[in-house]
Amino acid sequence: MLPYVYQVTKYDPADRDEYGHYAGTKPTTSDCGPVEAAYLQAVAAFAEDSGVDQLAIREPQLGGFAHFGLEPPVDGYGLAGLFPAGLAGFHDGALVTTAVGLELVRAMLRDNGAWCRLEAEGAFTVHVGWDQYLYVGSSRPCEEALAHTRSLGLFPERLDASPYDFAPDDPQQVQRPADADFWARLHWTVSAHRATFLEETYAANASRWHRLTRDNIEAVRSQLIPRSQLAVWPDLLTDVDAAMAALPEEGLVEIVWEDEAGRITSTVVDETQFEAVSSQITRASAVGVVSLTTDEPHPLFTAVLPDSDGVLRARWQTDPTPSDRDWAFLKTLRRGQAVTGTVTTIASFGVTFVDIGGFTAMINIPELSWRPINHPSDVVKVGQEITAEVLDVDMVRERVPLSLRAVQEDPWPQIVQRIGQVVTGPVTKIMPFGVFVRIEEREDGFQGLVHTSELVESSGDVVEIGEALTVKIIDVDLARRRIALSHVQAVASSTEGQPPRD
Repeated sequence: MLPYVYQVTKYDPADRDEYGHYAGTKPTTSDCGPVEAAYLQAVAAFAEDSGVDQLAIREPQLGGFAHFGLEPPVDGYGLAGLFPAGLAGFHDGALVTTAVGLELVRAMLRDNGAWCRLEAEGAFTVHVGWDQYLYVGSSRPCEEALAHTRSLGLFPERLDASPYDFAPDDPQQVQRPADADFWARLHWTVSAHRATFLEETYAANASRWHRLTRDNIEAVRSQLIPRSQLAVWPDLLTDVDAAMAALPEEGLVEIVWEDEAGRITSTVVDETQFEAVSSQITRASAVGVVSLTTDEPHPLFTAVLPDSDGVLRARWQTDPTPSDRDWAFLKTLRRGQAVTGTVTTIASFGVTFVDIGGFTAMINIPELSWRPINHPSDVVKVGQEITAEVLDVDMVRERVPLSLRAVQEDPWPQIVQRIGQVVTGPVTKIMPFGVFVRIEEREDGFQGLVHTSELVESSGDVVEIGEALTVKIIDVDLARRRIALSHVQAVASSTEGQPPRD
């Protein structure tokens, strides 16, 4: 916030009522004469006193204010000829000379449909308010500019702050940037046929639509206007008759249509304009309707373009979608982090779903326990609170795999210490290449393989599931989590030291 802020008006403070409202005689002459010239001279004087010769456009808007001036609005929002790129040049962060900045102030004073904040960061601001109230901020006192403003017949008044200072809609919201993760997700989403349109909003009430394919995303990306707000939409288009039949009885909607050449056009209208728009789209190949008063349909996810150096300097915020809220939560996670959540579902295919702070993470069967299990319900129950470790944070697919066993002590190193032991356990499975034997006295005990070559020949054909078999632990492969057993060596160990039979 700048230390010196002044309200500059053409209204004499002596003509204000007890509430601060102007109660004097309203002017009957054009706004475009000496008064307007005085405003522009005052702004130029403050800019010069502040040492500023270049301004940045911030939060541009088109057609966002009611008309107050005596002069009628003009075509082109008062921006005609100011930007080489036309309206597309009127974007957040665009740098203009003081001369162009004064023309923007003129357009705002006349309420010709364009509005923005003009700022030189840390040095100077110009905000045009309702009914030709002007607010100038500076890092310097600007005594000469103040004296000049008074000599022009205007009335400057010191304030603590401009009422038009930027304030975010939600100071707690973390805005999603259109960074590498965003574009990777967009590629994945389009490839999965879940999105077909990108809405690019470069000024309030000014947007462009792009149909996306797997092949054109990067081409579309290269043409986006700096600091634009982006919204990724599923397929909105249908046949013209169906779209028009779906129009609400009242309310603002954005009608998007594609012509025979594949060009996409949109316009914002209300019920009073539906009939007029219908005549424009009679030859459209497809039409879509987006309500501006309800949440249906809504974008899949949104973002704001950062600057070329990757820094997000645009201050406006998109309306967060569920995917955006998931993204904000995922940005707080990291691999190896312990999280607490509640088991919500155990799927028929064995995956366990866990709610962690409103986001649904997943645990695959091998990550539930170090020990063998038949079903997740052997370990967890729906509604149970658990603590697990984050294995990965997939920002593209917005997935978080967890591990419950990672927060538990790994029993396998203890099994390694048992190499050489002879144990007796039940046969749990018979395979063509050998049999599996449980070596611990618990239902979820570890099992090892007795290869056919390690079975005593006399017992190989008669072993049955459930039969107790004495085996020797001969190897433990920690990397592959496998235990090798030998019945032959166990029998040999039991006969060592015994006297030979007669």
